[in-house]
Amino acid sequence: MISPIVRIIAGFAAPVAMLAGAFILVLYSAALPRPLAELRPYYPYIAFTLGALLSLAFRRGRAAFALLSLVLAYASYQLFLAGGLAGFAARTVYAALTVFVPLNLALLAFARERGTFNVHGAQRLGVIAVEAAITAWVVLSGSTATTDWAYAPLVQTAMFGASPISQPGVATMALALAATLAAAFISRSAVDASFAGAVIAFAVAANVVAASNVFAIFTAAAELMVTIAVVQDAFRLAFRDELTGLPSRRALNERLMALGRRYAVAMVDVDHFKKFNDRYGHDVGDQVLKMVGARLARVGGGGRAYRYGGEEFAVLFPGRSVEQALPHLEALREAIRDYALALRAPDRPAQSKPGKKRRGGGRAGQSLAVTVSIGIAGRSGRLPTPEDVINAADRALYRAKRNGRNQVCR
Repeated sequence: MISPIVRIIAGFAAPVAMLAGAFILVLYSAALPRPLAELRPYYPYIAFTLGALLSLAFRRGRAAFALLSLVLAYASYQLFLAGGLAGFAARTVYAALTVFVPLNLALLAFARERGTFNVHGAQRLGVIAVEAAITAWVVLSGSTATTDWAYAPLVQTAMFGASPISQPGVATMALALAATLAAAFISRSAVDASFAGAVIAFAVAANVVAASNVFAIFTAAAELMVTIAVVQDAFRLAFRDELTGLPSRRALNERLMALGRRYAVAMVDVDHFKKFNDRYGHDVGDQVLKMVGARLARVGGGGRAYRYGGEEFAVLFPGRSVEQALPHLEALREAIRDYALALRAPDRPAQSKPGKKRRGGGRAGQSLAVTVSIGIAGRSGRLPTPEDVINAADRALYRAKRNGRNQVCR
């Protein structure tokens, strides 16, 4: 099983690659073919369109609103900042962008995924609309005092003199980067990692506001980070079980199609799982499945575990016979049997009868003994297809159940 650290690092691969690509594109932009060079001012709009379509198709509302925030920032740049920061309107819009865009990315990193076309989407769109309205009011009212306040230094230092970004903008970007990185490490989500990368890309763009090519390229890079993350997230949902972190049944089916002529499949089922749910509640049932999934992920012998459905799992041993896989399955069964699963402390009020029912009869400090039954079969002349092998492993699993559970049958 891929370790959590490796998965977190992998989540940042696309943002790092896009940042590197943006720097290279800026350095060698003169070498671009003429059609690509002429399209450069439209890169952010092209990236936004692609990302928005994917976000809506996969119902990734957080990504959609992150992309909207970035593309509106670029449109604002073209309207007010293409000539630099000379003028009250340009300074005001620039100050607003350097605060609101990273702020939006940070807020979205900690928001729950709730889709787009609903009340939650309307609320998130409302936040962006309020930000735009505040900026427009300052510009139209000519409130120079508000803009001067936005540029007022937080600390007296020459450290920020090289950047046109105000100290409040720098502080917001730093906090947004810390927040998005924290969210990515907590959730291990490619989307949250892309928000962190987008904060960095937007900070680079904002630091060279006078260079239109740089602003366009890095804004497009930020949008592409989010777009790629949407695809990665959709892949994860399709091929990985969210509860246990194991590959899903769909992933198993695809893997079975690519196997050679020698392999074994074990079907694993949690004994008396319905009793755990009925007595202790579904939260404890989820604890049981997570624990079993974690042990399955460490199975030896080259085995790869999958969540098959409900309380049932599959373990695939490519290039192995039943005899070679059996010792590793016995070790797996014993590891699960010997593990004392500690019940979590109840977090619902005892006075609530529905809450008590959901908690079940378990008390904090209790532990459960969990066992599994396992059936295994290998490919042979009698079992030539993956479906035949799985069906045979299922029959062996039911023999293990009938024979008293907590055992491996073939």
